[in-house]
Amino acid sequence: MSSSQVIEAPDLICQLDSVQGMVNALSAVRWKRYQDAMIELSEHGIVLIVEESGCLQAKVYMQSELFIRYEYNAQGRPRFGVSLGLLVDSLNTFSVPGHPSAIEIQYPGPDMQLLLKSTDSLDACIYAEIRTTIPETISWDYISEPVGITPHSFIVKSSALKEAIDDLEWPGSSIDITLQPSPPSVTFKGEGHGDLQIDFMYYVNTDLLTTFNCDRLVSHRYKYKFLRATITNLPSSVIKENRGSKFTIGRGGMLKVQHLVSVARLSDARPNANSTDQYQTRKIAFVEFFLKPEVDSDDY
Repeated sequence: MSSSQVIEAPDLICQLDSVQGMVNALSAVRWKRYQDAMIELSEHGIVLIVEESGCLQAKVYMQSELFIRYEYNAQGRPRFGVSLGLLVDSLNTFSVPGHPSAIEIQYPGPDMQLLLKSTDSLDACIYAEIRTTIPETISWDYISEPVGITPHSFIVKSSALKEAIDDLEWPGSSIDITLQPSPPSVTFKGEGHGDLQIDFMYYVNTDLLTTFNCDRLVSHRYKYKFLRATITNLPSSVIKENRGSKFTIGRGGMLKVQHLVSVARLSDARPNANSTDQYQTRKIAFVEFFLKPEVDSDDY
């Protein structure tokens, strides 16, 4: 090698002390067998994005603070495509039941691969290379509300939300989500093979509906299969700890559903973390879904 040749540092080298946490977060947005995902890197962390039919988008945010090592050397924000199923399955090979397996992630490799390597002091070292692609399209961005406008929102316990959406499968068509300020409540109504309505009353049962913000009647319809995708693959830990899932209805009926998924090591996980204050201080990945309504309205 001549003195004029310079070995460029990878765009990113990072280490995570629990690969299972990353598997859980990415699995939450895996709603079908074959999905293409786009990964965006920045000095702030890693974002994985998946979309379907231009109507449903999901993002997993893993902030740089979640990693025990995060060396970012790129200019700008590199993006690349990858098979979500292949990525999750590959990460799973590094996970040892009952053992908080650590992993190193590097991009790019010599042939623009995503490189995975175990970093535990075990006898065997696991190594994987995942082929990446150039993204064909640019993901659509959720447009936030103008400054000074507070979107309508509520937080419902994840276990109750999953039970409600599972029950709504019977109508099997579309789901109307209605928020009304008096009495303050949220209604999920399914119409199709039959009718089914599930009400969450604020103040009546604050154990289920923990936060509510709405100053006028708001109602929008969403495809059931997309709404179900927001909850169907949540890690069991989110359901068992009964965390809250936040719904926000913005301009034009755009629905954002946000979950918080722990990526902490098993030894760091604290039992009985049932309140927002308790688990926000832990290592949390943000999982967000964005759903466009079936019929646009003139509410906004």
